[in-house]
Amino acid sequence: QVQLEESGGGLVQAGCSLRLSCAASGRTVSSYAMGWFRQAPGKEREFVAAISWSGVSRRLADSVKGRFTISRDNAKNTVYLQMNSLKPEDTAVYYCAADPDGSFWYAGTELLEYDYWGQGTQVTVSS
Repeated sequence: QVQLEESGGGLVQAGCSLRLSCAASGRTVSSYAMGWFRQAPGKEREFVAAISWSGVSRRLADSVKGRFTISRDNAKNTVYLQMNSLKPEDTAVYYCAADPDGSFWYAGTELLEYDYWGQGTQVTVSS
């Protein structure tokens, strides 16, 4: 069983940066695809970013391209989401997820592809 714990959220002003971390425990996720999703109040959970286990494939939602970066450190069993130039519309609870079926080249963008989820961390961006 994999446990995921997000950290790094907070309240920031528009234009600022945050780095979210997702630490995995229970087993190594070095062979798992990892993803970040977010859910704003009253909205469905949506894809933000994903990275294959190799790190070769990195996918970003159109709304965050050019501002967000996903990375991973398999030695630390941790995935990161660097968020720059934050906007009020980025306000949401951010969730980390793990997909044990990811491949060298592939990281999914669909919620159903991910088997393990963290509890989420709140990101609030004020205008």
